Amino acid sequence: MAQVTSLYPSLKAVQPGLAEVSALLPPMTVPADTVLFSENATCQGFPLVIEGEIKVSRNSSDGRSLELYRVVAGELCLVSSASLFRAQPLSACGITTKPSTFLLIRPELFKRWIETPAFRNDVLGLFAERMADLTALVDAVAFHRLDRRLAAALLGRGQQLSLTHQALADELGTVREMVTRLLRRFERDGWVALGREQITILNSAALRALAG
Repeated sequence: MAQVTSLYPSLKAVQPGLAEVSALLPPMTVPADTVLFSENATCQGFPLVIEGEIKVSRNSSDGRSLELYRVVAGELCLVSSASLFRAQPLSACGITTKPSTFLLIRPELFKRWIETPAFRNDVLGLFAERMADLTALVDAVAFHRLDRRLAAALLGRGQQLSLTHQALADELGTVREMVTRLLRRFERDGWVALGREQITILNSAALRALAG
């Protein structure tokens, strides 16, 4: 459990201590693309990521998905904590993006640990951090043009991008058809070259100017 407390130092102060309940907290390892929790489901526990990454998203009835944030080792999940705090169903879904190992803190243990000031401060601090992230996301979705957001999403990934139009659409919170239409426009302008699940950046300066 030393690795866990090095990632989550506030757990050194919780009662019952991590060592006391270690038998009840076997590390769980799952492959990429494993659904850990779903919208409107009952929260089964609070994940503490040791390795890997969890993508937390909201889904619409027409199949669109909007990524809210990601949780990596040493970070906490806002949706899980909010659900446990309020004893309400989960408001988003969580899926691993790569092979991941985590501990799942059962609701009754989470409620006892949250009484520890150090751990409670970590969780409340999480609310403040994630609120800033979500505010920025709302601003991007509501006020930034999609072509600018797409240009920004293409930058910083190298010249060769191995990803689908659907993956970009999910990242941007839009539909695949809109992303495809814009990518074809970028291709006509000579900014990118499109292949099967492959995008080659030809003019990063033009993309950067648009994303500006």
